[in-house]
Amino acid sequence: MPLDYEVEYNNRARVPEHAEIFARWATDAAAYRERMKAEENAELGLAYGASPRQIVDLFFPEATGHTPLGLFIHGGYWRSLEPATFSHISAGLNARGVAVAVAGYDLCPQVTIGQIIEQIRTACLFLWRRFGQRLMVYGHSAGGHLAACMVATDWRKLDPKAPADLVPAAYSISGLFDLTPLVGIPMAHDLRLEEAEARRVSPLFWRAPKGRAFYAVAGALESSEFLRQSRVVADSWGKAGAQTRYETIAGTNHFTVIDALADPQSMMVGRLTELATGRK
Repeated sequence: MPLDYEVEYNNRARVPEHAEIFARWATDAAAYRERMKAEENAELGLAYGASPRQIVDLFFPEATGHTPLGLFIHGGYWRSLEPATFSHISAGLNARGVAVAVAGYDLCPQVTIGQIIEQIRTACLFLWRRFGQRLMVYGHSAGGHLAACMVATDWRKLDPKAPADLVPAAYSISGLFDLTPLVGIPMAHDLRLEEAEARRVSPLFWRAPKGRAFYAVAGALESSEFLRQSRVVADSWGKAGAQTRYETIAGTNHFTVIDALADPQSMMVGRLTELATGRK
């Protein structure tokens, strides 16, 4: 039987308690943001582009001086959610001495996925110009797609002064790398996706980021398509010369899989710390 892509990719339908999970995220994020502001370890709403959603929130560890830097990109199928809902995911890396930027971006259908990719590239260059250092990029769901796009970007084409490996490592949680299965399902209208455009914005079909690190993970309870997407990109890019890893996180679904980001002792935060510090 052919796969029902609407069933495979409709995560909110697959996880009926998603509204409660989103509410918990918002509560935890607000508390972390307030705590970090009170401790003067946060800079919020820094504009990297012209629109109100093109901002980054920065959360710093207690350690002074040079710290590694990670950029987190939120999900929401490129058409919902905002960075303020995810401030708390910085807690794990902050406790391990890594600064975290949480990026926002304009949403479909007001913009295309291709335009969102360009916005996140601009955010990366903004952070490089601000801090003068490379960054590890990680993201969830649509943000996992965007993280893959960043590690596979030719940065010298965008700014000749930028290091070629501005993003030497990326970590994608429940990401999408081949967008062509989305073309035939209802959300394609909001995403403004047709077959040719879906392939153009699918990093699976780009030149693999040879010599760079890319980890693709997913919740073990996710749909077969989300598991396949992470497995296939890790296999394809690994054979082409990237340093890749594919893992599943036991007992987690598409949304609970990111809970580990707030725990400094979690395996996920350990992996991210290794990537951010170059100990991969």
